[in-house]
Amino acid sequence: MNRKDKTEEYAINGTICLLIFIAALLVCSSAIAQEQKKDNLFDKLYDELLQYSTIYVAGDASNAYETSSPSYFVRTNPNNLYDVPQVIDNTVYHPFDYRIGIGIRKLARFDYEIKDKHYYDGTENTKALSSPTAAVKGFEYLLHFEKERRRSEEFTNSRIFIRHTGKNHIAKLEQREQGISGFNYKSAELRFRLPIGKKLSLSVGGIYRTHQRPYGYNPIEIWLNETNSEGFPINPWYTLGFYYGYDDISYTQTDAYGNETYDWYWIDSEGTTVAYTDVDFRDRIFGHLMNRYNQEKWEELESFGEIAPIVGADFYHQSRKFWIHSYVNWILPYHKYIKGSDEFSYLNRDNWGLGGLIQDSQHKQWSDIQAGSIMGWKISKKLGLFIEGEYTKFWDSEIFQTSVGLNIRL
Repeated sequence: MNRKDKTEEYAINGTICLLIFIAALLVCSSAIAQEQKKDNLFDKLYDELLQYSTIYVAGDASNAYETSSPSYFVRTNPNNLYDVPQVIDNTVYHPFDYRIGIGIRKLARFDYEIKDKHYYDGTENTKALSSPTAAVKGFEYLLHFEKERRRSEEFTNSRIFIRHTGKNHIAKLEQREQGISGFNYKSAELRFRLPIGKKLSLSVGGIYRTHQRPYGYNPIEIWLNETNSEGFPINPWYTLGFYYGYDDISYTQTDAYGNETYDWYWIDSEGTTVAYTDVDFRDRIFGHLMNRYNQEKWEELESFGEIAPIVGADFYHQSRKFWIHSYVNWILPYHKYIKGSDEFSYLNRDNWGLGGLIQDSQHKQWSDIQAGSIMGWKISKKLGLFIEGEYTKFWDSEIFQTSVGLNIRL
C-alpha cells in the first residue's frame, strides 16, 4: 500500500469515527436540552463527558527474557585447525522490557465488579468493553495509547472505545491495535435498544468493521503449486531462494571408501555460505523466506471494510446472595464489503485452490459472535462460588477463556 492509499484509508476511517462521535454527541445534547432546558448546556456536557473520568500516565519496566544457559561457538584458524581457538559468546542479551502509556477513561463498573487497585494503569479490562449495554446510561469512553518493548522489539498499542447508551439507542465506536501480534481492528455501530423490564435489554442495528488479513489467501502455496500444461511445477521450491538473492553452487564429494555424493551449497548475496546442502537450506532458511514472501504479498493489499446487521442481548440480575450477567453480540451472515478487493475478501476464504481463485466460485457468508456470562453465588456466610466465561469468534480468529472458583472464608 502506497502513501496515498494509506492517507485515503486514514481519511475514510477518521471521517466515519468523527460522524459516529458527532451523532452520539448530538443525541446526548438533545436529551440534555429537552430534559433541563433552563440549565447551562456547558455544565451538562461537562457532567456527561468529563465528570468521574480519570486521566492517567503509567508504565512499568522489567528484566527481559534471558536464555536458560549461555550459548557459545568456536572460531578456529582456517590455516591451522589445531591452533588455539577463539570462543565466541553467541548469547542474545536483550535490553530491559518496558511499557509506558497515557489515557483517559470513563467506564462504569457493574455491581459485581470490584476495583482491583486504587489507581488505573491502562491494563484493566472491564465487562463494559464487551457487553452490548452499559451499566449506566450516557457517555462512556476509553482513550489509551502506549509504547512497549519486548525482547528488543518496540511496538505501539492503542485502544479507543466510545459509547453512548440511551433508553432506546446504543452508539459505539471502537479501534484497537496490538503491535506485538499485528492486530489492527476498527468498528462503528449504531443500534436500536429495547429494554424489557429492568434486567433484560435487546438491541438490533448495523456494524462496520475492518480487518487487515486476507483470510484463506496463501500466496506462497499458490506460487509453489503453479504447474504447466504437462503438470510440472513452474516455480520449483528452490527458485524462491533465487528470488531473494541466494544462489546454489553444485559440488561433488568423495568419502574414504570412494562413494561419491552430489549436492549444492548455498550462499547469500554477499557470498557468505548459509547452508551446506539443499536439505540444510530447506530446514533453516526456506521457511523464513516463505513467511517473508507471504507478508510482502499481503502488504500489497489494502485493508478490508465490511458492514453487516448485528443483534445483541443483555441479562443482568443482582441480589445480595446471587448475581448473573449474560450477554451476546451476534453479527448475522449478511456481510457486504465496501472497502478492499472483493477477490481477497473473507467471502472467498474457501475458494482458493492450487492454481489460485477457483473459477465461478460462490461467495460464502458467515456468522460472528461474542458471548459471555459471569455468575456468583454466596452459598453461606463463609462459602462462595463463581463461574465466568467468554467466547469470541471473529472471522478465522477464536478466543475463549473460562474460570471457576470456590471461596472459603475462615
